[in-house]
Amino acid sequence: MTAGTNDEIQVDEVIRNAAPARLYEYAIKEEGSKIGPRGELIAFSGEKTGRSPLDKRIVISKETLTPADPQSHSVNSCKGIWWGDVNKALSADSFDLNKQRALSYLNKQDRLFIVDGYAGWDPRYRLKVRVYCRRAYHALFMHNMLIRPNTEELEAFGEPDYVIYNAGEEKADPNVEGLTSSTSVCLNFASREIVILGTEYAGEMKKGVFTVMNYLMPKARHLSMHCSATQPKTDNGHRGSILFGLSGTGKTTLSSDPKRGLIGDDEHVWTDQGVFNIEGGCYAKMIDLSEEKEPGIFAALRFGTVLENVVLDASTGEIDFADTSITKNTRGSYPIEFANEAQIPCIGPHPGDVIFLTCDAFGVLPPVSRLDSNQAMYHFISGYTAKVAGTEMGVNEPQATFSPCFGGPFMVWHPGLYAEILAQKLHKHQANCWLINTGWTGGGYGVGKRMPLSQTRAIVDGIHDGTLANESYVKQEPFGLMIPQSCKGVPPEVLDPRKAWADDSRYDEAAQRLAKLFHSNFSEYAPGVAIDVRRAGPSVT
Repeated sequence: MTAGTNDEIQVDEVIRNAAPARLYEYAIKEEGSKIGPRGELIAFSGEKTGRSPLDKRIVISKETLTPADPQSHSVNSCKGIWWGDVNKALSADSFDLNKQRALSYLNKQDRLFIVDGYAGWDPRYRLKVRVYCRRAYHALFMHNMLIRPNTEELEAFGEPDYVIYNAGEEKADPNVEGLTSSTSVCLNFASREIVILGTEYAGEMKKGVFTVMNYLMPKARHLSMHCSATQPKTDNGHRGSILFGLSGTGKTTLSSDPKRGLIGDDEHVWTDQGVFNIEGGCYAKMIDLSEEKEPGIFAALRFGTVLENVVLDASTGEIDFADTSITKNTRGSYPIEFANEAQIPCIGPHPGDVIFLTCDAFGVLPPVSRLDSNQAMYHFISGYTAKVAGTEMGVNEPQATFSPCFGGPFMVWHPGLYAEILAQKLHKHQANCWLINTGWTGGGYGVGKRMPLSQTRAIVDGIHDGTLANESYVKQEPFGLMIPQSCKGVPPEVLDPRKAWADDSRYDEAAQRLAKLFHSNFSEYAPGVAIDVRRAGPSVT
């Protein structure tokens, strides 16, 4: 079945694959967009300034009720899609009502934009994606985020594998069975379509494509990953690495390494041939951006970059990146080649190191530890970090955050399946797996201090050059983690978190509190994983 048909769109003026300059013209004249001081397009997404995960739906079909891998013992009981809070079911009839509402809106417009692009740099696995949208800002955003075909590829593009109908300005009908609001982001894996209603936030398109890859790739035993990926610029005997981490853990900062080439900053697939980037661009946070803190991202601010919901000072013409009056979720979208260290094409070999980043505000986890296969699965499924509350009431206790596979909102199958594939690839390609704490040491928030970036970079360098793999290790309790006895650039007393605390009993108390949070969180996923993985978590007294 071909995804989408051209005869569904009946609009007099259709602008297909327009150059950025032309999209700038329409965005500025008709959508209230502005030009930034370095030539950026400053666009506004309206009422919604972030994703709407509670409004995402997946259509029930024969495909979605088939387990990803019938041979996998851990997912036999999962009945296909990981239905629940992340993946909420929608009937085919309700999807058709949404699609017709979107088509009706799009066909009433005087002008529409079409963007054709690829998802996936490896031609063996890439998808042809077509986007229909009314806003020039949305078209430029997807021009940046999809992989841009050259002239010959566009001429031979043909029919797409997946179609996105972005009618975000039109509200959904909350009376449609299965919907609960006037916002709806629906994915139909059978018809290979995505329909967006009630939100103009451009990130819904990007993450819709990622969700599709999270559905397709594991069925073929390839690992789709919410991570960054780098590799050495020269053939120095070192291998590539991938970095997982939730917001605030340092994933973007640590993957911006002048010594290494950037394969990508956010979405990848690990196949039997190596790693490839799904996207043709980067989507970076802009809040508090400065040239000093993020020189790589700052250098990407130029003509062609889309800045969402940032505040432009009318008197100076400069952007106030600290201004959150519109939203804290200010973002920038730019082509991957705008990144100084970008490696084009964005394809790399099998990684030699897999790194999980966590910002532990409890100050319990070591700065670096080496994980065995079961621990890798356990911590991958857990996807832990912690944030400081800092509420108006003055509550500054850390708050644990768990996101399975470090990308829970975009997972389609049970997290145990993704973890199984990860463990198999770690074993087959003899890759090391590491847990790095970029959070607090010597005490939790308010007592200890944040791990210096220089020491975290030293740890990552030690991983990349192989010296940490050859260190001697000791087990740290209660998490059972193996910590190195030395690491160049990191004081020995910092490596063991218990020794870094002034009071052993307070450390033990905090460690037990965090261990119980891990246990409580993992109980949701335990029925879908092997017993050895369940036992790889921290011990609770």
